[in-house]
Amino acid sequence: MGKERGKVWLGAAGIVMNGNGEWLVVKKTYGGLKGKWSFPAGFVEPGERADEAAIREVAEETGIRTELSGMAGFRTGVLKGEISDNMALFLLRPLSDSQPVIPQEREIAEARWMTPHELSDSPDSSLLIHEIAGEAVDGGLPEVRGAWPGDIFGYTSYKFFFRKGGAGPDF
Repeated sequence: MGKERGKVWLGAAGIVMNGNGEWLVVKKTYGGLKGKWSFPAGFVEPGERADEAAIREVAEETGIRTELSGMAGFRTGVLKGEISDNMALFLLRPLSDSQPVIPQEREIAEARWMTPHELSDSPDSSLLIHEIAGEAVDGGLPEVRGAWPGDIFGYTSYKFFFRKGGAGPDF
């Protein structure tokens, strides 16, 4: 996979919360997260925005159709001193709370709705889940509607996420 993707990786994950305050989580059948609760996620494909990739990956891995609510955060790191590994985390909401969860058989061992408290208490939760399960997930960084940089860069699709308003004390 690394050779095909080069040395800069961009993934997208969907933090999907239903009307009961539960998060949609999966246990993958492969890789470093095998057997761990994690958010549905995968690589951004050519010609695809990161938010579109998050929505696609959630649908592929769980069968749940979603829409964008905002951007939750961004994880970045370097693997083995040479591969830039990046993940954009998006807040998504299900189009309907009555959709059945259907795990993708090839990649997903299990998929289900769990409360942040259950995930925080589970030894099977990934580090990322443990880090954010105790935090309030609000609207995240909202999309700035109408933001368009013009034609100078040649974008065919564009979204910008930012929380407008006063800067906090650490900014």
